[in-house]
Amino acid sequence: MRRRLSLLATAFVVVAAVLPVPAAGASAGNGSPAPPGSGGIAWAPCEEEPTAECGKLAVPIDWSKPDGPTIDLAVARRKATDPAARVGSLVINPGGPGGSGVEAAYGAPGFFTEELQRRFDIVGFDPRGVGRSHPVVCSASVYNQMPPAVMTSQADFDRWTAYAKRLRQDCRARTGPLYDHVDSTNVARDMDALRAALGEEKLTYYGISYGTLIGQMYAELFPHRIRAMALDSNMDHSLGVKAFLDTEAAAVEDAFDEFAGWCAQEPSCALHGQDVRAVWERLLAKARSGKLYYPGVPDRPMTELQVLWQGVLGTEGPAWQLLSEMLRALDGGGPLPPWVPPLPGRQPVEGELAHLPTVILCEDYNLRVRNYKQYAALLRSSNRRAPDMRYNPMPIEDLPVCLNHPTTNPQHRLRYRGTAPIMLGSSLHDPSTPYGWSANVARQLGPKAVLLTYEGWGHRIYGKEECATVPFDQYLISLVVPAPGTRCPVGGGSRSLLKQRQSELWRTDNLHWGVRF
Repeated sequence: MRRRLSLLATAFVVVAAVLPVPAAGASAGNGSPAPPGSGGIAWAPCEEEPTAECGKLAVPIDWSKPDGPTIDLAVARRKATDPAARVGSLVINPGGPGGSGVEAAYGAPGFFTEELQRRFDIVGFDPRGVGRSHPVVCSASVYNQMPPAVMTSQADFDRWTAYAKRLRQDCRARTGPLYDHVDSTNVARDMDALRAALGEEKLTYYGISYGTLIGQMYAELFPHRIRAMALDSNMDHSLGVKAFLDTEAAAVEDAFDEFAGWCAQEPSCALHGQDVRAVWERLLAKARSGKLYYPGVPDRPMTELQVLWQGVLGTEGPAWQLLSEMLRALDGGGPLPPWVPPLPGRQPVEGELAHLPTVILCEDYNLRVRNYKQYAALLRSSNRRAPDMRYNPMPIEDLPVCLNHPTTNPQHRLRYRGTAPIMLGSSLHDPSTPYGWSANVARQLGPKAVLLTYEGWGHRIYGKEECATVPFDQYLISLVVPAPGTRCPVGGGSRSLLKQRQSELWRTDNLHWGVRF
């Protein structure tokens, strides 16, 4: 899956099914790897971003065999701008699975406040199986045979079951032994090795979306090595497949409702004065009939699932104005917006290899479904919760890939035995990691967690408002947590915290739960 995500609004942009990054094992910079356990990283200016430093960290493929074969993790950092005020290293992860922490570090100046940059070396790494850190790869020829994501019969289910097995065998052969060891507990162990290599006695961490699962697993494995852990827009690793899909469907429907309500009230909405839901239904029907084409993609019609992707991508920022212009254009009612996002969803890839970070999700979440009858029941349940959106296309697109896939880090309630308080954050209207997920994680952590609620929209809250940003900074820098039950209203602070204000964001990839920082 891609990238140059506009992380921080513009610094990373991730693009469609395959990551245009160096091949497996390629370097992100000039740094040479430190031997495993040596506790150091050889830093050098990054080839792609010379204002940052890059290096490599060798970690075992299998942590149960610490002296066995290793891989190199790609690491990047931006040093604290005020060495005299430096607190330490802040390790960051932008989500995914498949998000590049290296590119997150590249984009840090456009995302984090000047005060946070002044006080921390900001360090990102590509997790094992991702990007520059020995990515999970498959033959493009096999990947491109992927059946349509949404199944409509037992024959479809049987076809997917056979294909998922063949894809898994191919990707495992192409990737090598690492394929079986890319779950988030392994990434958490890697992160502890990174903490030690950075010379930090305890970890200071900020993760978004799927990056919160890495943080949660770290808290379980290394509860007494946490200095501060800020988890923004949380995954809930306690949910079975039905609860997982139901909550995702309800969240994306809620986000669509908010968009429709905005259009009804806001004259600048390109669909103002129209029935937004009627426009939406027309587009879905046209896609089902094979007569809807995406701008710039004349060779194949849009699928219904790709229309649904518009509803997710347009509400993650949120990018309501752009979404309204895209829907108007697709409905034949007006000009295209100045910038047209790439066609979303999984698509055929070019070249010899395809990247498949979805394997990480398959190893973290048991999403197995017995047969088409159970699958159809799951879809009906999602449809009841999402009459407009039907379901959230992200997990629906991933679920078939994970059919019968071994799960090495299955769902469970969090078990955190540490004493350091953990800070959580979430917006009320997040289409991708529902507010209820963060609230449930807070309940599992009990008095050791504080949840900051942003009463607005979108995926990720840091940087959206002053009152949703300053508490993170205060916690990470001074270990001061917000009061329990703290809520941040829309418009909660007018001070410009960032040099470059983050504009509307539209995820340009199919990076699941990735961010846009």
